[in-house]
Amino acid sequence: MTNTKALVGAAIIGQSGGPSAVINASAYGVIKTALEADCITNVYGAHHGIMGVLNDQLLVMEKEDPAELELLLHTPSSALGSCRYKIADPEVDDTDYKRILEIFKKYNVRYFFYNGGNDSMDTCNKISRYMAKVGYECRVFGVPKTIDNDLYGTDHCPGFASAAKYIATSIVEVSRDCHVYDKGMVTIVECMGRHAGWLTAAAKLACTVGDGPDLIYLPEVDFDMDKFLADVERIYKEKNSCLVAVSEGVHYADGSFVSEAKTSGTDGFGHAQLGGLAARLAEAVKARTGAKVRGIELSLLQRCAAHCASATDIQESFNSGKTAVEAAIAGETGKMVGFRCSRDNGYHCEYVLFDLDKVANFEQKVPVEWINAEGNDVTEDFVRYCAPLIQGETELKYENGLPRFARLKKIFA
Repeated sequence: MTNTKALVGAAIIGQSGGPSAVINASAYGVIKTALEADCITNVYGAHHGIMGVLNDQLLVMEKEDPAELELLLHTPSSALGSCRYKIADPEVDDTDYKRILEIFKKYNVRYFFYNGGNDSMDTCNKISRYMAKVGYECRVFGVPKTIDNDLYGTDHCPGFASAAKYIATSIVEVSRDCHVYDKGMVTIVECMGRHAGWLTAAAKLACTVGDGPDLIYLPEVDFDMDKFLADVERIYKEKNSCLVAVSEGVHYADGSFVSEAKTSGTDGFGHAQLGGLAARLAEAVKARTGAKVRGIELSLLQRCAAHCASATDIQESFNSGKTAVEAAIAGETGKMVGFRCSRDNGYHCEYVLFDLDKVANFEQKVPVEWINAEGNDVTEDFVRYCAPLIQGETELKYENGLPRFARLKKIFA
């Protein structure tokens, strides 16, 4: 939907779901562009995502030091605070929507930007449809974020590249550690990825510098424990070592997760909280081979490794926020900013708009043709896709030898 007339009012930027190394770069793209726009009267940050709107807890962005805001480019996690709250369908229960509309009217909010992944785009889409239904003019935009890289339509997602770079770097370093002793060792590295294996596949990038994993297992392919143990045993006998990268969400043919920790709980959207897979597989390998085995769970380390962020990811994340504001001012609404990329004759990224209702709740998985026939590795097509995304290094500022991240005053309206 496009409305080209000038719309004057305030803007809200909220962050939702899991954090990343560059989600604040996207938020800064929104905040900076909105603060500079004549038609946007005030810029508010929703404290802990949509909960900040529901609880009337809005942060005044213009009262922040511009230098501190600029540090958001290289500050990990969600500076405004995040949440995992699923609002109901408005046709079923419109309580939350009435409250959101009340807050929007109170602050004359005419622009709403939500920075997150699949579930966040669902929230954004529901709000957009409700505002249109009740006749309240508010331009609603999704600003993508997910290290899982599973948002539908876009070439890739802000946050993925930096997490991929951290994983590939960690694999390179772990590989060197694995080969230091005269005794053999099997090392199993567990990466995030509930249903999509993009992050685990990124371990393959380590092969470009000669230190990649021997085996890679993704949730796109059913896991076979007997075949896995046979693969590991074969390589261990050949090389006296074996390095494995595996997605936390690998599952058996019946759909059950291999992880023994699958019953640890669920998040606010009903997703299983996985973990413990590396330890589970390490026990099985040790019983089968008698080798020394280490299980490594990267866990939260891979989400917010700002020291290893991709400069390409930082710039694209900022630009996605900037593009959202510019498109909203131009009259667009009900959209998500995405990427259309070319890798012929160099890497080129174009910023495009996708309809929220086509993005929300659809997962984009690693193409099966990028997984080898044995289901234990990825092909060079994945490397060609992913390698351009991790290029360039972050320009972190340091204080007392440690990264200097943004320190927002967080003044409430």
